[in-house]
Amino acid sequence: MSDQQLNIFWFRRDLRLMDNCGLYEALRSGRQVLPLFIFDEDILNGLPASDHRVEYIHLQLQQLEKELASLGSGLLVKKGRPLEVFVGLLKDYQVEAVYTNGDHEPYGQKRDEKVRALLESQGISLESHTDHLIFNKNQVLKPDGSPYLVFTPYSKQWKARLSSRDLSPFPSQEMLAHLWKGNIPSMPALQALGCKPSGMAMPSFTVREDIIRNYDRTRDFPALEGTSRLGTQLRFGVLSIRDLVKKAGKWNEVFLNELIWREFYAMVLWHFPHVVKGSFKPVFDRLPWVNGEEAFSRWKAGMTGYPMVDAGMRQLSQTGYMHNRLRMITASFLTKHLMVDWRWGEAWFAEKLFDYELSSNNGGWQWSAGTGCDAAPYFRIFNPTEQQKRFDPEGTFIREWVPEAGSPDYPAPIVDHKLARDRWLKTVKELVSSQR
Repeated sequence: MSDQQLNIFWFRRDLRLMDNCGLYEALRSGRQVLPLFIFDEDILNGLPASDHRVEYIHLQLQQLEKELASLGSGLLVKKGRPLEVFVGLLKDYQVEAVYTNGDHEPYGQKRDEKVRALLESQGISLESHTDHLIFNKNQVLKPDGSPYLVFTPYSKQWKARLSSRDLSPFPSQEMLAHLWKGNIPSMPALQALGCKPSGMAMPSFTVREDIIRNYDRTRDFPALEGTSRLGTQLRFGVLSIRDLVKKAGKWNEVFLNELIWREFYAMVLWHFPHVVKGSFKPVFDRLPWVNGEEAFSRWKAGMTGYPMVDAGMRQLSQTGYMHNRLRMITASFLTKHLMVDWRWGEAWFAEKLFDYELSSNNGGWQWSAGTGCDAAPYFRIFNPTEQQKRFDPEGTFIREWVPEAGSPDYPAPIVDHKLARDRWLKTVKELVSSQR
């Protein structure tokens, strides 16, 4: 065991040294800080060996390790169940405290409570901070202390609550001299973790002012380079949310609202964890989904006969990314045209998206399916043909992803839009009426 007391900073969804709240608090405590990352087996065991998100995390950790090595420190990377990893660490090091940034997802909270109990049994504290969101679950509430269930009033209160202090960076990068200088083994290769390369291109990281300033005019057109493409960096904390919100406030109100949507869905999940497995409105758990296996397979493969839907699905499978307009169109189509349970689609997106985040993915799917927080969202049914005419009028995006559209090689539409729309409305109206 090391004879020197130290603190541990546990990296999770905050893979950066700059403006890192938990890391800053650990560094300013006065003791040397050992940087730690755990490849959690409870998560890895549910993923394919070639999962592209794991590869992305490994790539970011390699960059972190290089930065830390240049400072005379390193990154301790472990694979295992977090509780078991910490049992081992307490044997190897004299740990005074463990610092980390909090997690709003149910699994993360349960994991942290188990680790906290272990540490406290040894007289060690677990210090958790808010870093991947601006506000935690109890900072933006109604006057009566209850959570908001509608986005617009939530966003108004969020903006009213926001102050310059909330966006002040934590100067963690100025205190890196306090990093642990002892021996730290090199991080294992991807293959040594039981993983292998996915073959997908890894997302790049550039905050482009020109795109964000024009976001409200370009964001709905998938053929344009009109969205920030920063979702993955936000998900894994490669980018500071404080820095991005500060820029969004100066550059584009619509883009800022998108960042607030992310916080809104995090708050919904935090206060209503039942949404992970069920509808926000329990009545919709009794909706008689058709759940056709063949229809679901054709949707996943991008072979529904609706080019705008199919283009989005192919983009997702081949790149791990889907344009936000297409996320709404494809999700609406699966649930309201094909009447396949939103949870099937949510799980497919969770498997494929680089920027998969439980709260945003769940919130987006329930919004599209009409089972979420909206007052009467089941009336909102996207017509994929009209969406194509409006948002890809020249067919540029369709030609890129569905080049055979309009040829004999392309399938006929899997359902008739009007008939599918009528079926959905009739089914939901009957369900809602039966509950009165």
